[in-house]
Amino acid sequence: MAVDTLKRLRNMVIYSVFVRNYGKNGTFSDVEKDLERIKGLGVDIICFLPVYPVGETNRKGTLGSPYSIRNHRGINPEYGSPDDFRRLIDKIHKLDMRVMIDIVFCHTSPDSDLLKKHPEFFYRKPDGKLGSRVGDARDIIDLDYSSKELWKEQIDTMKYWISFGADGFRCDTASLIPIKFWKEAREEIRKVKPEVVWLAENIEPDSITEFRKRGFNAGSDSELFNVFDMCCDYDVHRYLLGYLEGTNSLKEYITRAAQQEYIFPENYVKLRFLENQDRPRAAGVIRNRDKLKTWTAYLFFQKGAVLIYNGQEAMEDHTQSLYEHDKIVWEETDEEFTKLFKSLSALKKQPIMAEGNYSIGVYDDMDIIVITYDMDGEKLMGIFNVGLEKGEIKLPIADGNYDNLAVGGATAVEDGTLILTDNPIIIKL
Repeated sequence: MAVDTLKRLRNMVIYSVFVRNYGKNGTFSDVEKDLERIKGLGVDIICFLPVYPVGETNRKGTLGSPYSIRNHRGINPEYGSPDDFRRLIDKIHKLDMRVMIDIVFCHTSPDSDLLKKHPEFFYRKPDGKLGSRVGDARDIIDLDYSSKELWKEQIDTMKYWISFGADGFRCDTASLIPIKFWKEAREEIRKVKPEVVWLAENIEPDSITEFRKRGFNAGSDSELFNVFDMCCDYDVHRYLLGYLEGTNSLKEYITRAAQQEYIFPENYVKLRFLENQDRPRAAGVIRNRDKLKTWTAYLFFQKGAVLIYNGQEAMEDHTQSLYEHDKIVWEETDEEFTKLFKSLSALKKQPIMAEGNYSIGVYDDMDIIVITYDMDGEKLMGIFNVGLEKGEIKLPIADGNYDNLAVGGATAVEDGTLILTDNPIIIKL
C-alpha cells in the first residue's frame, strides 16, 4: 500500500469474531443480527477467526480447534452454509465495513483434503513421519514451503476468498512461512484486487530465536513489514501482561513499546490489543473497573490499529475455549463502558492519530503512561493512571480547563499541576 494509505490504517478499529461462541447459537446468522451494534462501536473491519471445516483426527476437545483445518476453501457447517457466509459478508459491506479472513497456511489438520491430494506438500520429521515443528500440536501437521506448487495452491486459495468477498487477510503465524512466498502472494492478489489489507500474526522474539536455532524459518517483524501492512503487537505484549501479572515493571514495558519507533519503518502499523483468542481476557487479569477503563483508553490512544476481541466491550472476564461451545456473556454489557468504546473509536478516526508525531513514556517512574501526538500546531495528550496513583503531577502545558475526550467532563490544570483521578485523561492542547 502507499504510505498515506498505510498511515490511515492507524485510524482503523478491527473487531475479531469467533463465530462458534458468538450469540445464542454460534452461527453466521447470530453475527449478522448483531452487525448494527458492532458498527455502532466505530468498527471499520470485521476479522473472522477461521471459518473452515475442522479436522477430526487427534481433535482437541469436543469440537476441535478452528486452526486444525480440513479444507481451506470450505465452510464449517456448524456456522452455516457458504450462502449464509456470503450474505453476512454482503451485509457487512452494506454497512460500510470491510471483511478480513483468517488465513492459516502454516499447517492443516492430520486428515486434511490437501494431504490426500498432495502428500508431497507436507513437512516430515527426521523419522519421515508427518508432524509439527511446535510442541503440543497433535491436531495439526505442518506444510513445507520448499514446494512451489504449494505456493500456487495457497495463492489460489486466497484468490478464492477474494472472490467470496474478502477485503483482507489475517495471516496466522506468518513468521514461520517464507517472506518470499508472502511477497509473491501479495503481488498475485494485487492483480485481482489492489486494495487488500494484509495483517501478519508475528511470533514473540524468544520463539524466533528458538526456531532459528532448530534450523527453521522464522521471520522478524522488520522482515514482515517488507510485505505486510500491519503486524500484531506480540513483540511487546508479553511485557504488558508481565506488568499486569507483576513480573516486570511498567517502565520496562513502555520502554520496549517506545523502541518500536526506531526499530521499525517510519510508516509501520501495529495492531494493538489487550486480549485475543490466544491471550487471557483483560477483565479477567485486571479485575478492577477503573483500571480496565484506563487500559482500554490507552489501547485506543496508542499509535496503530486497534483490535476489539468479541465480548471485550461487555467486560467479559472468562477466556472462551477454542475447542467447545463456550458462549460469551453479553447480558452484563455496561452502557458506560460501551460509551467509552464509542468515544475512543471516534477519537481514533482523527487525522492526528494516524499522522501526528508520537511519543510515549512513563511519568517520573510512577505507574502513569503519558502519550502525546502533535501535528501542524495541534497537540493531543493522554495521561493513563494505570496504577491508580494518588496525588498530582506537573505537566508542561498551559493552565486552564480542558475537555476530557476520553470520558467527558473537564480536567483542570493550575500552575502546571494536574490532580490525578481514577479516570483516563485525553486532552487537546
